[in-house]
Amino acid sequence: MVIDRLQSASSAVIAQQLAHRSIRAFTEVPIAREILEALIRAGQAAATSSFVQAYSVIRVTRPEVRQAIAALAGGQVWVEQAAEFLVYCADLRRGDLACRQAGLGALEGYVEHGLAAVVDVALMAQNVLLAAESLGLGGVFIGGIRNDLPRVAELLEIPERVVPVFGMCLGWPADSPEQKPRMPMDLILHQEIYQEPSEQALRDYDRLMSDYYQTRASNRKQGVWSEATAKALQGKKRPGILAFLRRQGFFLR
Repeated sequence: MVIDRLQSASSAVIAQQLAHRSIRAFTEVPIAREILEALIRAGQAAATSSFVQAYSVIRVTRPEVRQAIAALAGGQVWVEQAAEFLVYCADLRRGDLACRQAGLGALEGYVEHGLAAVVDVALMAQNVLLAAESLGLGGVFIGGIRNDLPRVAELLEIPERVVPVFGMCLGWPADSPEQKPRMPMDLILHQEIYQEPSEQALRDYDRLMSDYYQTRASNRKQGVWSEATAKALQGKKRPGILAFLRRQGFFLR
């Protein structure tokens, strides 16, 4: 019966998930309002810790604000060009109001609450993107907004107990980039206990990525996963984030 289900409706969902690619070039065709609202409803259907629904989405349409965010995100021009640009926020403001209305006092900035809110908004956003892709739309997450969270908060008038976590460009794709090969299953799925990553498995994956980078249709380059990952991790420390989080009432204790 499980095999039957995989071969019927659910297999289409899995196929859609496996076909994911980040899209950074879009046509000028807008996304109808009813489609956007359907995508947000799909996002709201995601799992949420204790049904708190600790997220908010800010739709950004003003060209000057998009331009500013594109610049601080590292010159990501697709932020300006996409049909829609959404900023996803971990939002404890409604939860704080609920606590005070219930006579239980204001939220005190516990790590658990902030972490749950970040998980909530990530799950919600992934649902939105998957729903968008199922309709033929494409998109890309924009973590670069974390380069300058105080400025993003200023531009979007974000209050205390709300933190912008990432952006998302959405639109009708103007290109069809090749899909990057993911890591082999034995590096991701652990049996019973955590297993240290195999250096040989990583070297094998580096060779796979090197072949991909050198043979893809556009933007060919020399490089491997481990080198790119090291540069990304060591180059994106963003040391001001913790201070901003605490200013917003997150991760205080």
